[in-house]
Amino acid sequence: MWRAAARYFKSELLHCGGSRSRIAQVDLYALAQHRLLCSATAEVQTVDRLCGSSSDHIFSPDSSILSQLNTPLEDILDAALLGVVSRYDNRDYFRSLNPYRSAVFSSTAEPAEYIGYGDPYEGTEVDYDERGIEFFMSEHAGAAVEAKEMERKKGHNKLQELRQRQIINETEAWTNAEAQYEEFIAEMCRKKLAPNLPASQLLLLGWYEPLRDAIAEEQRAFSELEFRGERASYGPFLCQLPPSQLAVITMHCLLALVMSNEKMGYVKVIQAALHIGEAVEQEVLIRKLRIGKAKKNETKRKGITKDDGISTIESGKVELTTSPELPTQATGMQKLRKLRLWRSMLQKASGSDPWGPTIYAKVGSRLLELFMETAVIRVPSDDPHVDASFEPVFQHTNKKFVCTNGRSSTGFGVVECNPLVLEQIDKSVKYVIMPYMPMVSKPKHWKGFHDGGYLFLKSSIMRTHGSKEQYDIFKNTPRENMKKIFQALNVLGETGWRVNKPVLAVLEQIWKEGGRLANLVDAEDVLVPAKPETNNLDELKSWRREVGIVKRTNYERYSLRCDVELKLAVARKLVNEDAFYLPHNLDFRGRAYPMHPNLNHLGSDMCRGVLEFAKGRPLGETGLRWLKIHLANLYGGSISKLSFDARVAHVDTHMDDVFDSAENPMNGNRWWLKAEDPFQFLAACIDIRNAVKSGNPKTYNSFLPVHQDGSCNGLQHYAALGRDRIGAGTVNLLAGDVPADVYSAIADRVHRTIEKAALKNPEASKHAAIARVLLGQIDRKLVKQTIMTSVYGVTFVGARIQILNRLKERGIIQDGGELFKASVYAAKVTLDALGEGFREARCIMNWLSECAQIIAHSGNSVKWTTPLGLEVVQPYRNPSRHLVKTALQDLHIRSVDVDSPVLKTRQRSAFAPNFIHSLDSTHMMLTALASNQAGISFAGVHDSFWTHAGDVDVLNKLTREKFVELYSYPILENLLLGFQRRYADLTFPPVPERGVLDIREVLKAPYFFN
Repeated sequence: MWRAAARYFKSELLHCGGSRSRIAQVDLYALAQHRLLCSATAEVQTVDRLCGSSSDHIFSPDSSILSQLNTPLEDILDAALLGVVSRYDNRDYFRSLNPYRSAVFSSTAEPAEYIGYGDPYEGTEVDYDERGIEFFMSEHAGAAVEAKEMERKKGHNKLQELRQRQIINETEAWTNAEAQYEEFIAEMCRKKLAPNLPASQLLLLGWYEPLRDAIAEEQRAFSELEFRGERASYGPFLCQLPPSQLAVITMHCLLALVMSNEKMGYVKVIQAALHIGEAVEQEVLIRKLRIGKAKKNETKRKGITKDDGISTIESGKVELTTSPELPTQATGMQKLRKLRLWRSMLQKASGSDPWGPTIYAKVGSRLLELFMETAVIRVPSDDPHVDASFEPVFQHTNKKFVCTNGRSSTGFGVVECNPLVLEQIDKSVKYVIMPYMPMVSKPKHWKGFHDGGYLFLKSSIMRTHGSKEQYDIFKNTPRENMKKIFQALNVLGETGWRVNKPVLAVLEQIWKEGGRLANLVDAEDVLVPAKPETNNLDELKSWRREVGIVKRTNYERYSLRCDVELKLAVARKLVNEDAFYLPHNLDFRGRAYPMHPNLNHLGSDMCRGVLEFAKGRPLGETGLRWLKIHLANLYGGSISKLSFDARVAHVDTHMDDVFDSAENPMNGNRWWLKAEDPFQFLAACIDIRNAVKSGNPKTYNSFLPVHQDGSCNGLQHYAALGRDRIGAGTVNLLAGDVPADVYSAIADRVHRTIEKAALKNPEASKHAAIARVLLGQIDRKLVKQTIMTSVYGVTFVGARIQILNRLKERGIIQDGGELFKASVYAAKVTLDALGEGFREARCIMNWLSECAQIIAHSGNSVKWTTPLGLEVVQPYRNPSRHLVKTALQDLHIRSVDVDSPVLKTRQRSAFAPNFIHSLDSTHMMLTALASNQAGISFAGVHDSFWTHAGDVDVLNKLTREKFVELYSYPILENLLLGFQRRYADLTFPPVPERGVLDIREVLKAPYFFN
């Protein structure tokens, strides 16, 4: 709009007889700025000054030229300003600031889609996707104007600073680490001693220089036209970055994988190679962009023409290949041919095409191999007369992995870490580079598949996991159809967070003292029992079994310790930030997830406890009540099943404990440690204490997120789809004085059935004997997992295993055969009770599965469209494998093509739960959009919605309204119609009959989300 207004104004002046040279100097931005800050009558006189000639009367107040304009100057300025101001949704506010009304432009002004930050004086060729303008807004003249202008400049500078920091975080993480390593090495050379660094960081420093030099030698070999073996395939890509940067990427990527892997101390070669190769490509893209930007700025500074500038920017791609020296001794025809091939390979590698898994594997494998060859650790000798030896840090070996069916698979190549290194490696987490950190500036708005989220890092709106079918369908979906999806993700990403410092301090103290409290893992390993001095085979067998148990326990502890360290490392980096943001993207069903994997609100109690909203809100009339309800929910157990009033009353009777926990968490009575979610519980105790101590809780500014959780949300959606009134009552879709508990309701049904069976004669009833064994065993905990997973398509075998594990934990039934029979019978009765309690829901589940089976047997993937317009494709196809030969080992890379055969069983069994997930994501997004429109903060964890305590009443109203709105549409009829259109040659069964539930009753259900 700004560009259009500028061109219109200048063309009008030229048409009216103005001097072309003078018109070219007119700065419309400065005019508009002057219009907002000065009196309305001064802007025309200002034109003369801005044009640099007091004697040129074309622009004087008396000029006949200005009076000939078809559109008054003030209206042109209004149009430009209004187009920009509307980005902030305050067009009417702006109009109220000035006496003019733009008759021509105000109704047609197009809002600028994006306001960035940049130099507003750079002419009219401004790309609004990257640049924008900040302008001056003032309500009053004089001192008020100056104060507002100073505040505006301060805010503008702060936003610029945060954006610049974010760009540096994304683009210079590897470069900064590389510079730090080089600085430490230089210090070692100068002082002839190691810098004062922790032992874990000295390890990394010791590995860096040999790896860097090995990579440099590999690049030199390629530049000298040595194309032996696999070098011709990976060499051009390996030469895209300096050796020092490749060394840092390789070290940190492998360490991050080893520390985050579920198994202690090793990672699959293919996983590591692909991860390292992709990280290298990501850095190449960032470097290419930075070189291009530098060239672009240089062309502007020198006044180079646009065409010359484009060619100069393109040359930046070639500069990426300058790590190896250009061969200078190319003589003879053979050498010349090699030189042409060398140049051709480099140009192809530096092009814009994605590398893909094959190149990732080849580049990553070679870097991995060089790391394994160069990284060693010094092993001191027990004998003082024997020198220390050196052992490799990583070894390439084979391991067998257990498949999901319990069978051992064929061996996989793994990179295994030396146990001596593992003793220190979990302390190295703080030095590991994590590229996808939370953002210090707001994420880029989503506008396309790869357009949104992080500013420079590779971002995709959907996690397709290589499914080209899903990617193609998404790319072919009109952007207008995706508008609400984009907006909802933007709302989630723009929710500001900060670290809860008091809770973090307690967490740090517990961790420093060895963990073990508040569900934290023990910081120490279990001691491995010494081998008994005996030849008794039974004793030795028992010892080996005990050693195996201890080792598995230590594996789990190691993995959990690394996880805690990763989360703490992120929290420490962000502890002093006023706000940070978590850009979100989708899985294939439309569920939203933060792109940063470690410290986010979808994580554990520890993660949630150290996070709070960046902006506070007054508690108002009901905020303190909701804080108390929230505290009771976090305590868990039977307390969270009480009515709201009873939960508040329970907290009121424990206010001394609340204050003690808040004021003396480590040395008091530690009541907070009894809660199911102790760190979140502690945060709530601190907030309640602060609110009460403030003297006026209504005006107290609270930053704490308060949760409203669905009641077995999957069954809530099934009950709404089937208009199942009986089922609706058990999952709180109907009004009630106390919350219904579906798990207890089903457990009661199961108990009555088993009790009745136990009364029968064992000779006349085959279930009587095993029913008697189960008497006293049936309770909420036994059946809860099976009920929860029933909406996700749990099979009878899955239900039997779940119940068997619960019975085994209790240790009452000792005989293995009897335990198996009891689990079989209990699983059957539980699934039957579910079917009786949710008859209509079960019919819909079966109908969904039947439709999916028909589609899958035709050789197609199941596809559908969510109510918000997202096109969903189930990605379950039989993957093809292709062999990639690398210097380290042959790698089999799995890929799924559109022509790959569908996995029929998986397509059928997964459709019902996936369809429900697509509906719960729709409900969450509708609520997020409504919350944003209502001006309240919102964060979502699938079926758990978060906001400030003072805004819970507003959120509850919106949550129910959007659920009713969603299920007021004929969802199943639309699904069937979509199937009939997509698969016109197939015949589908009709939609099942529904019950009599009036969905509007949800509006009056107090415990629907609670």
